[in-house]
Amino acid sequence: MLFSDVVATSAAVGATRSRREKSAALAAVLGRAAPEEVEPVTAWLAGELRQGRIGTGWRTLSGLDAGAAPDPSLTVGRVEETLDELATTSGTGSATRRRDLLAGLYGAATADEQRFLHQLLTGELRQGALEGLMVEAIAAAAEVPAPTVRRAFMLSGRLPGTAVTALTGGVAALEVVGLEVGRPIRPMLASPGDSLDAALAGLGPDVTVEHKLDGARIQVHRRGDEVRVWTRTLREVTDGVPELVAHVRALPCEAVVLDGETLALDDDGRPRPFQDTMSRFGSDGPEGQGSETMLSPFFFDLLHLDGDDLVDAPLERRLDALAELLAGDAQAPPRMPGARRPSPEGAAQVLETALDAGHEGVVVKALDAPYAAGRRGKAWQKVKPVHTLDLVVLGAEWGYGRRTGSLSNIHLGARDPDGGEPVMVGKTFKGMTDELLAWQTATFPGYARDDTAGDAGHGVLLLRPELVVEIALDGAQRSTRYPGGVALRFARVLRYRPDKTPAEADDLEQVRRLLSS
Repeated sequence: MLFSDVVATSAAVGATRSRREKSAALAAVLGRAAPEEVEPVTAWLAGELRQGRIGTGWRTLSGLDAGAAPDPSLTVGRVEETLDELATTSGTGSATRRRDLLAGLYGAATADEQRFLHQLLTGELRQGALEGLMVEAIAAAAEVPAPTVRRAFMLSGRLPGTAVTALTGGVAALEVVGLEVGRPIRPMLASPGDSLDAALAGLGPDVTVEHKLDGARIQVHRRGDEVRVWTRTLREVTDGVPELVAHVRALPCEAVVLDGETLALDDDGRPRPFQDTMSRFGSDGPEGQGSETMLSPFFFDLLHLDGDDLVDAPLERRLDALAELLAGDAQAPPRMPGARRPSPEGAAQVLETALDAGHEGVVVKALDAPYAAGRRGKAWQKVKPVHTLDLVVLGAEWGYGRRTGSLSNIHLGARDPDGGEPVMVGKTFKGMTDELLAWQTATFPGYARDDTAGDAGHGVLLLRPELVVEIALDGAQRSTRYPGGVALRFARVLRYRPDKTPAEADDLEQVRRLLSS
């Protein structure tokens, strides 16, 4: 398959707002791909590299001087081979070799292909192929039910590999995919709840109400003495969290998969600032990194225990198994605090206790729900006393007065549910400490969309949509100023979220739901 077929499909997806037309275009190109081409094509159309980070960014690419080819000749195989070589090139002379590889690739590409490559390699590709859309397209191309593809993807954690399985093996191969100890699955997510009363009314009495910690999501797998730890984005952090490994290695079992959160606590047992926790994961957040702060785990779900897969079991059974595993050992990691089947008054007491302890709120969970990996459904609802949104930073304005010389007023975007560019919904300069202003000013130029970062002191610095920030707000209001028809009310910065990707930011529909608040 020619690389230009992938580029043309990406352009077609980005040019339409119709989900049906997007899915049809993606399915068509996947259906034409050879078996060995399916994995890279799927990854590229989802805006990713199969190889992950390959050390090629904007600065490297801006130095290339390669004219565009007049006609398309690059194949998918040729591009993938070059990317593989770039990913494995290191050591003496590697910089020269990498430049030569990129120059050869760009020199064989047409202008449209060069543009696509640049966006793909710098992480700026926003053509609209979100994971949910790709799942639909894979199902259509393979002529299999979308739920079957979705489940295999959730349990394998890898969309390109799932596409290969679907297109080469069909339903039978997809149904074989299951939970595998040592291979992370996509975490189940909670939807925002309007209030505790609303969540209880919607889910009924058979629920558990648990603390919502201000920590980092972790998924821990153990087989024998081998323990591995992943973050919510399925990035492995095992080597950086030896205390979590020791906790799980001491449990009375041979094989286990646990879901939970971890956070740094002070001497009084209260949560330390979120960035103290994230510094242990090699984050590049405003508080820096390299902290020796100890992390404490709190587990709230059990997905596998000694050969018994529990993903499809109701939450109540999973909680019973978790309680038995952690019972009777004072050194065992604690379960997430909460109450099962509380009265409305009891649920309110759990929320009050969580807030008094310095946590964010509670999560209300249906006890009959299976573990819907990767889904943000209504079976889990998080309730916080303050409206918060995770939004994408689209740009920043240079400050004036006391903030002269600092990048201050940030432009905020909500994720487009149809897969387009994030939609701007407001600005804010509130909630920023001097330390945060200094971090923004030092960090934002590295995310600039073009080489205007040196134009300090005036104007707006437009950023690639890669940074996620958590915003507190009083609600939303209708507005003709922004393209989404909605604007934030009294938004202020709480913190940056290096543990989240733009694909996990809140979408425009979630902002619009605040209009009645």
